[in-house]
Amino acid sequence: MADYYFQMKDLSVGYNGNSLIRDINIGINKGEIVTLIGPNGSGKSTILKSITRQLKVVGGNVFFDDTSLLKLPYKELASKMAVVLTDRIKTELMTCHDIVATGRYPYTGRLGILTQEDECLVEEVMQELGNRDFNAISDGQKQRVLLARAICQDPDVIVLDEPTSFLDVKYKLELLSILERMARQKKITVIMSLHEIDLAQKIADKIICVKGDTISHFGRPE
Repeated sequence: MADYYFQMKDLSVGYNGNSLIRDINIGINKGEIVTLIGPNGSGKSTILKSITRQLKVVGGNVFFDDTSLLKLPYKELASKMAVVLTDRIKTELMTCHDIVATGRYPYTGRLGILTQEDECLVEEVMQELGNRDFNAISDGQKQRVLLARAICQDPDVIVLDEPTSFLDVKYKLELLSILERMARQKKITVIMSLHEIDLAQKIADKIICVKGDTISHFGRPE
């Protein structure tokens, strides 16, 4: 039995084999909200991209329960982990409904056809944006659609990079409330970066402070 539900063990991350941050040893329990904070350019996004396999890790490992995340087939990983990164996704002629529906693809067959149950789940999380062109809505609305896609994926872990960017105060609080509810009620593990330290302090069970080439602090907000 694993000591932690999600664990970074002796993890080194960076680019082209060069380590930017090294010796990351972080253990996260199921249903915890863990927030990365640090200056712009400190490497928060690099860590998140590495644990979601957007980037190849330089060294060490990441464990999902007892399984190495680096060895999971991509379809199995997609059914366990949802990812909302700051990189703007490029779409052509896709509605908000179409974007959210891609969250169900890990559960479909080879042709990617959604069942009626899948469609109902998509409609349930979509609210009023369903048939609007994804490229025609605001950045804040796009962020909400990408979160809806992640929720629709029905993950065990959700990873978000600066999810409150482009949102006004009302929607920041709404989004964080949704994430907190997912963690508390569904025991979904949430790992995200935030640049608002006050929000991180309010919502996080644990905080990771990224500074220089190491994790300077890790623990409860207080």
